[in-house]
Amino acid sequence: MTNSGGCAPSANTLEADPRAPGRASARREGAAGTATEAAGAGAAARGRISRRGGFWLLAGTLVAFMAASSTPSPLYVLYQQRWGFSAATLTAVFAVYALALLIALLTVGGLSDHVGRRPVLIAALLAEAGAMIAFLTADGAGPLLLARAVQGLATGAATGAISAGLVDLQPASRRVRQLGALVNSVAPTGGLAAGALGAGLFVRYTTTPTTSVFVLLTAVFVLLAAAMALLPEPVAPRRGRGRDALVSLRPRVAVPRPVRGAFAAAVPCLVATWALGGLYLSLGGSLTAGVLRVPDRLVGGLVVAALTAAGAAASLVVRDLPARRVMAGGSLVLAAGAGLTLAALAAASTPMFFAGTVVAGCGFGSAFLGAFRSLAALAGPAERAGMFASVYVVSYLAFSVPAVAAGIAAPSLGLRATATVYGCAVVVLALLAAILGLAGERAARTA
Repeated sequence: MTNSGGCAPSANTLEADPRAPGRASARREGAAGTATEAAGAGAAARGRISRRGGFWLLAGTLVAFMAASSTPSPLYVLYQQRWGFSAATLTAVFAVYALALLIALLTVGGLSDHVGRRPVLIAALLAEAGAMIAFLTADGAGPLLLARAVQGLATGAATGAISAGLVDLQPASRRVRQLGALVNSVAPTGGLAAGALGAGLFVRYTTTPTTSVFVLLTAVFVLLAAAMALLPEPVAPRRGRGRDALVSLRPRVAVPRPVRGAFAAAVPCLVATWALGGLYLSLGGSLTAGVLRVPDRLVGGLVVAALTAAGAAASLVVRDLPARRVMAGGSLVLAAGAGLTLAALAAASTPMFFAGTVVAGCGFGSAFLGAFRSLAALAGPAERAGMFASVYVVSYLAFSVPAVAAGIAAPSLGLRATATVYGCAVVVLALLAAILGLAGERAARTA
């Protein structure tokens, strides 16, 4: 195993703010970078891959989990037609994933801080492979709900460990400053885009899209579980960790005290971004078919891909800008994109809808990156998985609860009216997030 100093990024990977809480400890941990690299080389000699290789293995694993989570979105319309369930049932299938994911985050989200990243990730990947098999054999809404629940539990168990591991193992280079936070933001959006677009292509070009795509994903997760045995372990064993691991299973939101103010300021941004994502992933296909009157089922996947791919691209563009400025600017762009999307639905304009989706996606990616970076810089190495789990608890609540409410409201209000109310709420939250981000940046400059 690597030395315990390997749990932390070097100082140059954190926000360049000497007044940030925990900055002094980050410098001390950064001083151990050379020793950590040597320990990583020793691990590689014992059959482990290098720290850099482990970093990119975790990045690919995060992409795979997120791709699998969005894969069912273009298939929902097929399932609905095949088994005849309502829009409310459709959003329930979508939401049970997020609910199960939240349960996993609240219980085992910080478990890897105690037992190590590797065992948690191997178990989560095998469970995800089981979920893909459940999709393969589903023959109604009930089995589909079960498959999504297992998938949510597996993804929630893996999320905190992957997010913390990416920061643990990120390369200590000024050329790739904040790479862990960047990949934590880009990989989910890129994965969501790949999953939605890939499933849409399976729908268009294969005769068995609801089975063939899950055969492929099952193989991917089995291979990743095998590869994870080679991951360098950045969490060193310590006395009493078994007892601490059991205590960590109690449902809780673990936000370290020094981070709580910044966390509260980031909440409107997290809610606005992920609520908009929930609308697209749950009802995007229904909006294109029912409001825009586009019959091609591939378009539903293209809409989700446009949102998430734009988010990934925007994250890359703004990765070196100050975190609070990125959060504020991204929130403003998100508000503008949501407004343009609402105008497109009112005018039933497909080109305008895609334009609004791309603009909103740029805001989605950059705002989430800014919020994530502003928090990642403040958490200590033994607190990262729990704190990141808390970030995703807020995110996935925003991802699921409003979408379920929209699915319940749609039959009586209509899809267009439901989406309008939903979008207006996102605009208000995004503007609030922009105000808080700008205020935080101004306070940091004058402090």
